[in-house]
Amino acid sequence: MKAIVLCGGKGTRLRPYTYTIPKPMLPLGKKPILQYVLSSLKRAGVTDAYLAVGYLHEQIEAHFGDGSKFGLRLHYSVEGSEMGTAGSILPLGKKMDGTFVVMMGDHLSNLDIAAVIAAHKKSGNIATIALNKKGVPLEYGVADLDASGNIARFREKPIVENYVNAGVYVFEPEIFKYIKPGEDFANNVFPRLLASGKKIGGYVFTDYWLDIGRTTDYESINQYISVIDLALGLK
Repeated sequence: MKAIVLCGGKGTRLRPYTYTIPKPMLPLGKKPILQYVLSSLKRAGVTDAYLAVGYLHEQIEAHFGDGSKFGLRLHYSVEGSEMGTAGSILPLGKKMDGTFVVMMGDHLSNLDIAAVIAAHKKSGNIATIALNKKGVPLEYGVADLDASGNIARFREKPIVENYVNAGVYVFEPEIFKYIKPGEDFANNVFPRLLASGKKIGGYVFTDYWLDIGRTTDYESINQYISVIDLALGLK
């Protein structure tokens, strides 16, 4: 099984930390974020991971090398400029000769990626997206109206549930036919698939998931990294 890990972003929301360190290399305890990601792929049966790198990529390559120390075969695809989440995988099209995984190099989760792969293969779809079920409480009480415009009931600060794109995708090689340079998956590729009549599977999970997108996220998670190590089963 092969995977592509997106590691090319500049992580501007995490400045000043990312002025000198690429976001996937920011340390969580004694390990960089990317090491957690690669561990989860290895647990899912991935043998070859292709890292789409760009900003300060030399640090990533120096730390992970050929991947032998981490039980994987690692390969690097260096982008000269930002190519978009989907555009960055285009140079690797000929390398993906079967079902493959794409995921972000800066997310933490104990998602069972092997289960996502199995669900994808069973569905027969061109793409499957892992969706994290999130509940967000509203700040206010709300009223529900009936068909006549009368109040039917009140709900005090209800929890609104949504399915959040967790940035873990399983694709068939056919996906490359629907990607253009500079495009993103969510903004361009997935809408194009739906418009073409292609089905996109959704794998819903409620396990731990975090996009370390802000300095407050990063600083907070580092306080509890030993507990998170255990929770993720990656210690």
